[in-house]
Amino acid sequence: MNNPDSPSNPDADAVQAMSAMFASLVIQDANMALILLGKAPNPQTGQTIQDLEHAKYFIDQLEMLEVKTKGNLEKHETALLKQSLTSLRMAYVEAVDHPLAPSQTGASAGPPVDEEETPVADPALPGEPPQPPPSEPAAESHKKFSKKY
Repeated sequence: MNNPDSPSNPDADAVQAMSAMFASLVIQDANMALILLGKAPNPQTGQTIQDLEHAKYFIDQLEMLEVKTKGNLEKHETALLKQSLTSLRMAYVEAVDHPLAPSQTGASAGPPVDEEETPVADPALPGEPPQPPPSEPAAESHKKFSKKY
């Protein structure tokens, strides 16, 4: 008799392989997001960096997978995707609230908002006093979290 749940069934093997590949994809995107959020060191360099723009890209990819595969996943696949997204969203909010030091941020992460620049005198004008930086309202100096999770 043909048992569809039998491991010798080629269709069951293909379904299991696809399920494993889906889990691998979710874990890979989640790990990349964690590395770019500064929650894990880069495995090649050992350095911890923070690049929120690119981390958000990987989170958005997982959100797209969640929307496009709704109703087509096994329970364990849905649980893995949902758990990964929940933890990544929380890590993203934490990274926005507590950015890493400037030496540890990625190129597109921008300067931290809590530090103030010290005015430097222009070497071409040695007799002129340094000009203070323009003041910004407190509400504009903080980076806002724009996406609701």
